[in-house]
Amino acid sequence: MNKALVLFSGGQDSTTCLMWALEKFNEVYTVGFEYGQKHHVEMECRQKILQSIESINTNWKNKLKLDHIVNLDFLSKVNTTSLTHDIDITETENLPNTFVPGRNLLFLNVASTIAYKYDIEHLVTGVCETDFSGYPDCRDNTIKALQVALSLGLDKKIVIDTPLMWINKCETWRLTQSIAGQQAIDFIIGETHTCYNGDRSTLYPWGYGCNACPACDLRKKGYVEFLSR
Repeated sequence: MNKALVLFSGGQDSTTCLMWALEKFNEVYTVGFEYGQKHHVEMECRQKILQSIESINTNWKNKLKLDHIVNLDFLSKVNTTSLTHDIDITETENLPNTFVPGRNLLFLNVASTIAYKYDIEHLVTGVCETDFSGYPDCRDNTIKALQVALSLGLDKKIVIDTPLMWINKCETWRLTQSIAGQQAIDFIIGETHTCYNGDRSTLYPWGYGCNACPACDLRKKGYVEFLSR
């Protein structure tokens, strides 16, 4: 059976990856992570998305399988970042303080153990190097190295699929459109959450957010560029 496990947060990128996986695989499992994130509202969004995404394409209903929630809240205790603590988002000398050290590495390690249980070969994640925020655990070389390590450590072939790795945010909107047209675009706008501040008080043309944090800015600029082409 052709199966995949999607690392699914409820944000724009991971929801696009979920749609991508539902088009390509026969069975699609999902996993989300509680890590003390300040924008915890994304966890509420992800549940609503999983319950309603089949409205876009009825063929997806029978493909979507078990969802998992894993608690990794120790991440918020061993490091102080603007994603896990009530501090302003700033740029440091090398990395923005939105970087949560080891987050994606841990996510993929945990996901691989779930994949092993269900005999799943493919892990799907929305990491991206094109709109690079300075996160070293989003780089293609990091992902390729981890893919090798996981396959060796589990003595089982693990493939980490990164559909967004080499496309920018405008092209992510375009990928969504290519999967399921305007209905998918509207779904991303209304249902997903990207804002680092967890603000869902205002719906902008590109989605909910504070319209001030780096995540909102990137999403907005990508949508404006998408509309202009």
